[in-house]
Amino acid sequence: MAEEKKQSDRLRLWLWRGAAIALVLVFFTTRYLLRDRLTVRVVRVGHEVLLNTVSTNGRVEPEVNYQFFSPLSTTVKATYVQPGDKVAAGKLMIVLDGVDARAHLATAESGLKAAQAALEAATHSGTQEQRQMAAAEIARTRLERDQAKHDLDALTKLNSTGAASQSEVSAARQRLDTAEAALHGQQESAQSRYSPAEVARAQAAVADAEANLAAARQVLAKTTIRATAAGTVYSLSTAQTEFAEAGKLLLQMADLSHERVRAYFDEPEIGRLAVGQKILIKWDAKPGREWHGHIVRAPITVITFGTRNVGEVLVGIDDPDGGLLPDTNVNVTVTLSSEPNALSVPREALHSENGKPYVFKVVNNNLVRTAVSTGIINLTQVAIISGLNDGDSVAIGSTTGQPLQEGVPIKVIR
Repeated sequence: MAEEKKQSDRLRLWLWRGAAIALVLVFFTTRYLLRDRLTVRVVRVGHEVLLNTVSTNGRVEPEVNYQFFSPLSTTVKATYVQPGDKVAAGKLMIVLDGVDARAHLATAESGLKAAQAALEAATHSGTQEQRQMAAAEIARTRLERDQAKHDLDALTKLNSTGAASQSEVSAARQRLDTAEAALHGQQESAQSRYSPAEVARAQAAVADAEANLAAARQVLAKTTIRATAAGTVYSLSTAQTEFAEAGKLLLQMADLSHERVRAYFDEPEIGRLAVGQKILIKWDAKPGREWHGHIVRAPITVITFGTRNVGEVLVGIDDPDGGLLPDTNVNVTVTLSSEPNALSVPREALHSENGKPYVFKVVNNNLVRTAVSTGIINLTQVAIISGLNDGDSVAIGSTTGQPLQEGVPIKVIR
């Protein structure tokens, strides 16, 4: 009887234990089934073209720009073009009042003639008048010398007969020596009136006068402004009867079928730029329009642009149509790299811990932390090299802002 009672007690104990375990299981199962599930936004992993791009601002400019400035302070006599006009090479566009320019030209011509006359005098031992006076002086002194020589010869003969004293002969000889010295000095002076330094100075004066004359002619020529090549007038900053100070920009023209963009990339991006990279160009003034180009010159230095440190990039336009106007501000986007068939997920789906990337893959309405290897990353997408397959679903965040955790049951929103 005692043995049967012990067995009965053990049976009742196991029954109580089983009932308790059952109640616990029912409690937690009910709690699990009844609690709120985390609402999570989910996307499906798929293949797509993945571009890595950088955007910045730029300015349109002609490849060859023709600018015309006022050569002096004067009045605009006439204008023959308007902005937007297409002109042929040689077309008369602006005429300036050239009275002052012609006066400067006359002064320069006079200065050149004076310098040339001075050089001629320096290289020919004086002016014609000076040469004539020198010749007359030489002739007179030669006569005096000849007379002194004749007197010396006569007195020498008389001295030999005792008719003239030795002192008279000495005096005559002195007069001859003086006349010969004077003649020699006059002849040398006539042949080399100016020193080499004075000749060089006269030559420099002629060169300076010629330069002044050339400048005066150039200024006068610039009072009549003609198109140096065929193109389009895109800037005209003057009008008839207006006063234009010296150096004022009057007109700009260019061949608008040959333009480029000067883009400004921030210093951290410079190292990723290279010649040949594709560029997309947009202009806010023409929404919906796009132009395409490529980098033709990468940055060679860093400059200050406003408050930014940037590198200048020259962009060649591949499909010019004249729709971009010079000096307009545009938006440019460079394609740094391209993956035509990349398995990718949104950047919001990518997490990292200790430098190791992972995502939360959705499996049977549960979050499963999954390690991945990444490739190209742009502003919105991440290329997945390994860890996921095409068609997998990953979480990109909860609708309530709660953090994602592995093992949490979820309610999926796509």
